[in-house]
Amino acid sequence: MNQHKKLSSRLVHLGDRTGESVSRSKTIPITMTSVFAFDDVESLDRVYRGEAQGYIYTRNGNPVHDALGEIMSGIEEGEGALAWASGMGAIALSILAQVQAGDHILAAHVLYGGSFQFIGNELARFGVGVTFVDVVNEDLSPYFQANTRIVYVETISNPIMEVVDLEALAKLTHAHGAKLIVDNSFATPVICRPLLLGADTVVYSATKYIGGHSDVTAGIVVADKETLAKIYAFGLLLGPTLSPFDAWLLIRSLRTLDLRIRQHARNALSLAQYFHTHPAVQTVYYPGLPSSPTHKVAQRLFSDNLFGGMLSIDLVGGEAQAYALLRHLDSIQFAPSLAGVSTTTSYPAKTSHRALSDEELAKAHISKGLIRISAGLEDVDDLIREFDSTLAKIC
Repeated sequence: MNQHKKLSSRLVHLGDRTGESVSRSKTIPITMTSVFAFDDVESLDRVYRGEAQGYIYTRNGNPVHDALGEIMSGIEEGEGALAWASGMGAIALSILAQVQAGDHILAAHVLYGGSFQFIGNELARFGVGVTFVDVVNEDLSPYFQANTRIVYVETISNPIMEVVDLEALAKLTHAHGAKLIVDNSFATPVICRPLLLGADTVVYSATKYIGGHSDVTAGIVVADKETLAKIYAFGLLLGPTLSPFDAWLLIRSLRTLDLRIRQHARNALSLAQYFHTHPAVQTVYYPGLPSSPTHKVAQRLFSDNLFGGMLSIDLVGGEAQAYALLRHLDSIQFAPSLAGVSTTTSYPAKTSHRALSDEELAKAHISKGLIRISAGLEDVDDLIREFDSTLAKIC
């Protein structure tokens, strides 16, 4: 740079071209930029036309987004993956990009509250019909219509931890000419890979286990190239762009996903077994217990006898006892999210599912005594001692 230039000019431009090196960064660099520069218009045109590799604007794409997509599509065995700024962004785009006015959707009646609201309330404004069904216990065949385009379910339902028979559901969905979208946030690819079971699109709230450290908000969609092209084009216009730094955080977290999920699952199973025999607990919802109505399905579909890090308990003392437990736990925090390194509790009726009516809560088996537990990575004996002493105090 010309040293005769003024200080303000030098401050803006010095250091913006890195030198050549025979070595490279061991970790993926964070390309923290909103826009990319070109030497000429012809180069820009070639990138836009797909004739040259390159980036234009981070809403269109970023090297860190692509690295994250490569990892997620690789572990899911999909054709590609896209990252977005939140789980709901990924869910909404995956649905909206595949339906139009006059279409119909079948959805599980037990879903994360945000998904339930979006599917049940917002899609109607776009002329899309919705039918909520019990995807675990009902025959779905009579619910399909000639215009049914999508079936939407969660691998492990939030918050009562039922496991959907994805293999059977995929066959039925395809027989009726529809596509199956699966929210795999609770299971992760370590436990279940829905695409290999016949699903067409997999969505994640990557805020949860994919991130795993309670420090990033993101969503991911994995699917075939044709579906991803539709979702990408729609997302480009709506603009829920994931920060490159947050994408980098997800890559960092994915390196330990397998290790973390195995420990989460071991702790959750131990907690479920403890609560199963506790007199203050009416029902334990966890697919790893033989008492779970979907235990055999989980055994068949899930890898390595792992059943996830999430469980729910329904307390005998109802709402008053639930409030007391949440208030008196010490290191186990009450937080309206899940899947971090530390164990947390949540109260679905007032957090994730607070927008549901009393009738809808009852249909989803969400009582006023239900507490959802996200098993962390602590020593499980410490967790059991804390739950045990707190329950003894409030009972």
